[in-house]
Amino acid sequence: MKPASFDYQRAETLEHACELLSEYGGDAKILAGGQSLIAAMNYRLARPTVLIDVGHIERKNEVLVGKDGVRVKATTTQKIVEDNGKVITTIPVLTTAIGNIAHTQVRNRGTVGGSIVNADPASELPAISLLLDAEFTVKSNSGTRTIPADEFFVTYMTTSLEPDEVLTSILFKTPPSNSGWAFQEVVRREGDYAMAGSSVVIDVDNNGKCCYSRLVVFGVSETPVRAIEVEEMLLGEKLSKTLIKEVSGQIVELIEPEADVHASESYRKDAAVTLLTRAISEALVRTELS
Repeated sequence: MKPASFDYQRAETLEHACELLSEYGGDAKILAGGQSLIAAMNYRLARPTVLIDVGHIERKNEVLVGKDGVRVKATTTQKIVEDNGKVITTIPVLTTAIGNIAHTQVRNRGTVGGSIVNADPASELPAISLLLDAEFTVKSNSGTRTIPADEFFVTYMTTSLEPDEVLTSILFKTPPSNSGWAFQEVVRREGDYAMAGSSVVIDVDNNGKCCYSRLVVFGVSETPVRAIEVEEMLLGEKLSKTLIKEVSGQIVELIEPEADVHASESYRKDAAVTLLTRAISEALVRTELS
């Protein structure tokens, strides 16, 4: 199929993009890499009357590694972050997750901000944003504000961005030093969206008891889900195989998977439990190796 007709506006700066968004409002869409938006437009799932292209702004690729984490300009391509040596060292779960997005050709064009704003619940970057307590800086003609990841994703492919706001940067916070991490997903074919996935960061104290836990599952609800209740069950405990299996089973109480042509509801529930079990176990091993 072909997209519905639309007008095209090329933003020279992020400030210019805000001006255009203020002018066109909810009828406009930001075009960054276009790897998600153009496909949706071709299937008539998205029908913006105006595309505002931010792909030509100055220094569109920017990755800054600091004490509080990794700040990524929203227009930065996914491949730039994936291959950044400092990010690989600082937050390896982030680069691993990005490496599971589609294929290299897509990651060469797709942007970090574009994937997050698209807010597909089976996508890797929204899930990793929750895992790493990310903060999103957004801009409009009225000013700038920061939205925490746990307030950003509202429902399926819907965020808390206002119609005149544009995502400008993302701060992925650095997990505790020596913590273990893991990223697991199951797909029909390499490069497909996940039918279910899980990502974990775990840390243990000198007594071998869990002192930090972040658990996120995705592809199994209308948004990625941070399993806070399950995290709390791990804190203060030694993570035996029996305990990991037991607490992972509780994830089914926190998710609402839907059936589609790729997988049934029951399959996604079972997969979420299995992948979370594997992720916690893998993360625990990494704490012992760090």
